[in-house]
Amino acid sequence: MKIYYVYILKCSDETYYTGITSNLRSRLQEHQSGKHKNSYTFKRRPLELVFFSEFTNVEMATDKEKQIKKWSKAKKEALINDEFEKLPNLAKKKFKS
Repeated sequence: MKIYYVYILKCSDETYYTGITSNLRSRLQEHQSGKHKNSYTFKRRPLELVFFSEFTNVEMATDKEKQIKKWSKAKKEALINDEFEKLPNLAKKKFKS
């Protein structure tokens, strides 16, 4: 059974990056080494893994990644800090016009 990971990295500029992978250790190494020069995390290293969740269904993992990417920073931090009771009341990510 294949495992998929949805993960959140805390970047050096205090922003968060959310991703999905089937090999968490390898993917974290790619982020830390700057393998992909055009990626969001390249200029925001060093990075810290602050959250991950395992899934056995790739569609569920992809849906969760997309959901988390839409969340506000406060809501992501509630998830990271295991403050699940706060999640329903935190606002969605607000986009600047």
